[in-house]
Amino acid sequence: MFVLKNVGKLLFGSNSQESMIELPQGQLYLVRPLSPKGYSELIFKDAAIRIRRTGQDFQYQLVVQRVYEEGEAELLAEEEGEDAEIDALAAERDEKTFLLDEAIHFRIERRNRAESVLAWKDLSGDVGDLYEFVCDPSTQSAQLDAFERIAKQCQYERKYRKAHTTASDADLRQFDFDDDEQPIPQASPIHSPLHSPILARSIESADAMFQLKNDTNIASVADHAPAARESEELEQQLQQEEPTTSLRPSHPKAPPSAPPQPEPVEILSHELAELHFFDFPSGSFVQRDASVAAQVSDIGGWNYWLHVASKENEWLGIPVVADMNPVFNFEFLSFIFNQFTEDGSAYSWLLRFRDQDTLARFQEGLMQALWEQLNEQKWSKVKDRERQYVLDAFEDLKMDDAPIAEEEEEEEEEERDETDDDRPRSEHYDSEEEEEDVETQPQDDDINSGLAVGYKHDRSFVVRGSKIGVFKHHPNNHLEFSTNISKVETPKGELFSPKKVMLHNEDRNMILQKDNDPHKLYRMDLEYGKVVDEWNVHEDIPVLEFAPENKFAQMTHEPTFLGVSKNALFRVDPRLSGAKLVDSQLKQYASKNDFSALSTTEKGYIAVASNKGDIRLFDRLGINAKTHIPALGEPIIGLDVSADGRWVLATCRTYLLLIDAMQKSGKNEGKLGFEKSFAADSKPQPRRLTLTPEHVAQFHYETGQGVSFTPARFNTSQTTEESSIITATGPYIIDWNLKKVLRGAKAPYIIKRYTENVKADDFKFGSDQNVIVALPNEVNMIGKNKLSRPTRESIAGDFGLGTPRRSSGRVGTRQSGRYKLGKDDVVDSPY
Repeated sequence: MFVLKNVGKLLFGSNSQESMIELPQGQLYLVRPLSPKGYSELIFKDAAIRIRRTGQDFQYQLVVQRVYEEGEAELLAEEEGEDAEIDALAAERDEKTFLLDEAIHFRIERRNRAESVLAWKDLSGDVGDLYEFVCDPSTQSAQLDAFERIAKQCQYERKYRKAHTTASDADLRQFDFDDDEQPIPQASPIHSPLHSPILARSIESADAMFQLKNDTNIASVADHAPAARESEELEQQLQQEEPTTSLRPSHPKAPPSAPPQPEPVEILSHELAELHFFDFPSGSFVQRDASVAAQVSDIGGWNYWLHVASKENEWLGIPVVADMNPVFNFEFLSFIFNQFTEDGSAYSWLLRFRDQDTLARFQEGLMQALWEQLNEQKWSKVKDRERQYVLDAFEDLKMDDAPIAEEEEEEEEEERDETDDDRPRSEHYDSEEEEEDVETQPQDDDINSGLAVGYKHDRSFVVRGSKIGVFKHHPNNHLEFSTNISKVETPKGELFSPKKVMLHNEDRNMILQKDNDPHKLYRMDLEYGKVVDEWNVHEDIPVLEFAPENKFAQMTHEPTFLGVSKNALFRVDPRLSGAKLVDSQLKQYASKNDFSALSTTEKGYIAVASNKGDIRLFDRLGINAKTHIPALGEPIIGLDVSADGRWVLATCRTYLLLIDAMQKSGKNEGKLGFEKSFAADSKPQPRRLTLTPEHVAQFHYETGQGVSFTPARFNTSQTTEESSIITATGPYIIDWNLKKVLRGAKAPYIIKRYTENVKADDFKFGSDQNVIVALPNEVNMIGKNKLSRPTRESIAGDFGLGTPRRSSGRVGTRQSGRYKLGKDDVVDSPY
C-alpha cells in the first residue's frame, strides 16, 4: 500500500491547481544517453505522474510526485527532524514540476512486454538529457491515450493562448515528436537503496540507442490506441463498472443533411471560414471542411437564414433565431451556434474565420438578422451607440473590472456522509423508514409552482395550487416540513391559487395575487395561516409585478412596496383608505413600454425591465429614469440587482444578461447608472451569460427540451457581497460563479440534474452554498457540493433504473420522513 506524503496539499489545494489526469504508479529516471558520464539516475523508485492546472490561464504543469510505502513517510520525518528548512527541501525533493510546453518534446513510447515510457527533455541539462517515467505494467493503454491527448491539448493552449476545443486533429498532431526525436533510451533497472538516489550505468549506450529505433516504433504502432476518447469513458473503463442498460440512444456521430435552401431576398453577410462540428463521442469540435462559405440572408417576412456550404458539400441551412444560441469569440476568431432538427436532435457547430475583420463583418450580418427577427424592426434604425451595445453583449468577452486571474481558494467541499440526505423532513423524521412507506406519485392534481424564501426567519414557502407548504431550514442542507396552509381564500371565502407571492413585514405577512384579478392584492397573516386583507390598488392600473421597497425591506416593518403595470411604475401603501396606489409617486408613460419585471437595491434604487428587452434605472419614484439600457431582443422575464447596485441581472428565455452599472469615465466616474446618467459617449457594459452551445446540444439530446431559464437570482446577504447566480432550465439547476464570469472563463457554471423540471429555485438567505429547489412534487435544499461541472455524466444524470428514487417520492402521512403536500393536508390551528 502506498501513500502520498503531500496528500493534504493535493486534496485541499485550490481549484486553480487541480489535477486533470494521473498515472498512479511508475518510476522516474533522469537519463543522460549522450553525456560523457554515461549513466542514468533513479529519481523516484515509486512515483505518480499527473497534469496539473496552474494559477495562470493556458499554463499547465507536468508533475511527478514520490509515493511512499506505508509508514515510510513517518520514518523519514523522524530521521529529518522538524527543521523548517529541511521540511521545505524535503517537499521539493518529493515533487518534480515541469512547464508543459512544446519545447520539452513530451512523448509516449509503448514497448514490448507491456512496458510504456513517458519522456521529455531536461531543458536545464546537457544536450540529449531527458526525464523518463517508466509506467507500471498494470497501466492500461486507455490511460496512456488519455494522458497523451490531454498533454497535447495543454501544449496547444499554451502555444496559441486559447482553448483546445477549437483545435482540429491536425492542430494537435504538431505535438507528436516521435518523428523528430531519437528513440527513447532504456533507463536503468531498479536496484537502489530505499532512501538514497543512486547512479547506475545505463544498459544501453548511445550507439546502441539507435538500434532500438525500429523495434520501438513497431511496438508503438502496435500498442497505440485511438486518442480521441472522453476522460469520462476512461473512468468507466478503468472502474470496470457492471454494464447497465441505457434508455438513451447513442449520440449522433455525423451532422444531418442540409434542407432545401430558400431563395434570399437580400444577402446580409457572405464570408469564408473553416467549419467544425461538435463530436459527441470525443467531446470536442472536429473539422469538417477547411473552406466553406457562410451566408446570412433575408428571406422575407422578418425571417432570416444561415447557409453554410462549400463547392463539394451543402453542409447546413437553419433559420436565424434566438435558439441557435450564438456566441462570438474574437480571441479565437470563432462563431459557435446550435442547430435543432425536426426529429428533436440538437447539434453544435463552429465557424472559424481567418481574421477579426472577417468575423466582424459576419457578426454584423448575423446580428442584424437576429435583431430584426426578434424585434421586427430594421437594424438601420437602431442608434450606433445601441447597436454597439448589442454587438458587445454577444461577444465572449471579459468585463473591464474583472478580478485579476489568481489562484482562487476553492471552498472546501463539505464531507459527504453516506446518510446525508437533501430531502425535506417532517417533525417526525425517521431515517429507518421502510421503502413501502414511500408513495412515488402525487395524491392531487396540483404541482408546486412558486417559492418564497424567508430573510428574517429560516423558512421557505412553496405554493401548490390553493395550498402553501411551510418548510423550516436546518443545518446540513435539510428542510423540515413545518405545516401546510391548506386553503388560500379571500376574506369572502373564495378559494384561489396564488399567481405571485412576496414575503412582507419581517416575514410575518405574505402578499398574494390572484391570476384573474390584477387590480387587487391580498395580505395573508402567516401567524394564522389565513388571508386577512383585500387591497384595491387602482381601478385603471393593474399590478403586473410587485417588489419590496428596498432589497431587505421584508426584514423590517416597512409597510409600502412597489408595483408596475404595462406602462407605469408606482408605490403601494396599504395604509391609504380606498385605492392603495400613491398618486404622487406614480410614473406613467404615454406609450406602452410593456414592463415585465422590477427589482430594488439596498438603498431603494429601482430597476425596471420590459418584454421588449430594455431596462430602466431609477434613483427614486415619480421621475424619469436616469439610465436606459437598450434591448437585445428577447423579453426579460426576471430581474435582480446586487445590494450595492453595481450589477443588474436580467433573465431572458435563452440567456442571462449581467450589466455593470458603474460608470468608468467622465464627470460621473464612480457613480452608478441609478444615480447619474451615462455620458453620450459611454454605455453600460453588458455580459451575456449562456450555456455553451455544446452543452445546449447535450441538454437537448438528454431531455428533448430547449433552454428556458427560470428567473435568475444573486445570493443575498447583508454582510457579504454577491458571489453566485442561480437559475434553472428544464431539470437542471445551474450555478454561475460570479468571479469566473467576470474573468471571462469558459463555462463558469456547475449543474445538477433532477428527474423532473425545476419549477422554482433560490438561495437560502445569507449563503451562496445552499440552494432551495422546488420540483413539481418535491422540495429540496441542496449544498453546492452536490453540483458538478457539466460533463457527459452530470448532464445525463446519475439515475438508476428500476426502483423509484426515494428522494423523488411523496409520503402520505405526517409521520413519514419524506412528507409532501397532499390534498388532505389541512391546518386547523395557528402554527
